[in-house]
Amino acid sequence: MTQPLPTRRLGSLEVSALGLGCMGMTDFYGSTAPDTAVRTIREAIDLGVTLLDTADVYGPHTGEELLGRAVAGRREQVVIATKFGLRRGPGNTWLGVDGSPGYAKACCDASLRRLGVDRIDLFQLHRVDPAVPVEETVGALGELVAAGKVGHIGLSEASAATVRRAHATHPVAAVQSEYSLWTRDVEGGLLATLRELGIGFVAYSPLGRGFLTGTLTSADAFAEGDYRRSSPRFQAENFTANLALVEPLRRLARARGVSPAQLALAWLLSRGEDVVPIPGTKRSRCLRENIAATGFRLTPQEATVVGEAISPERAAGDRYPAHRMAELDG
Repeated sequence: MTQPLPTRRLGSLEVSALGLGCMGMTDFYGSTAPDTAVRTIREAIDLGVTLLDTADVYGPHTGEELLGRAVAGRREQVVIATKFGLRRGPGNTWLGVDGSPGYAKACCDASLRRLGVDRIDLFQLHRVDPAVPVEETVGALGELVAAGKVGHIGLSEASAATVRRAHATHPVAAVQSEYSLWTRDVEGGLLATLRELGIGFVAYSPLGRGFLTGTLTSADAFAEGDYRRSSPRFQAENFTANLALVEPLRRLARARGVSPAQLALAWLLSRGEDVVPIPGTKRSRCLRENIAATGFRLTPQEATVVGEAISPERAAGDRYPAHRMAELDG
């Protein structure tokens, strides 16, 4: 039976306070048996998670197909969020960013088919295309809303200035960016802008791609095909330096009687009622552990202590390789 979870709002869209990021179900973190991934998504729904986030580039395409399979027969229980705008070719080649209106509309139709639904609840521009004015992209998304194919629109990794321009063209429900104890770029002004405009925030990689769980011990432990093998923060020297960064989180978690992952998620949840983390996992145990983080609150004093224990300025390595960093807006 579905269990109630606290809810939060992304603009006018109501979602569970904790969502499920589905990227790793089919891509980037090694292989997962499709049946296992489907079971995990369905268990998340059973436990009250409503926000399920994927993208057409995951797989590519297999992420949406898998999510569609998982929600079949349970469509009205979930909020489906997907993204478009990153192009990927054969052999895992990256073909850049495309925010053109025609591409946005074509991607929407393709995503609807793969997901097996007649409406995408939250359709997000994965990366801002510097070659296309955001007003043009968002104008096309607004047409998709008017056509009933999309319920709400969002942006990912967009700057405050871009968000203002987009929101002036069509209401934006949510902005998605990386946000965690060791990645806090959004605190430099983006969150304040979103709150001024009434836009919600979706925090992806809230556990630092697994680093903030406190369970990673070696840079050599990742499976073949795991994205972290090429991620700067997980390279040998950086990995060792970042282990020391996470040690205070382990100590504070032990003192609080929770896991490091739960403490990291509780800290994010304390950042505001408009912040919705979307940790990803393939395992039932970790799914339940993450969801349990919604069941306790940090006091302002505790949140301050946790926030000061990990200094993001000390994190060794960029959060993406150079070519992916170049795709970030602003």
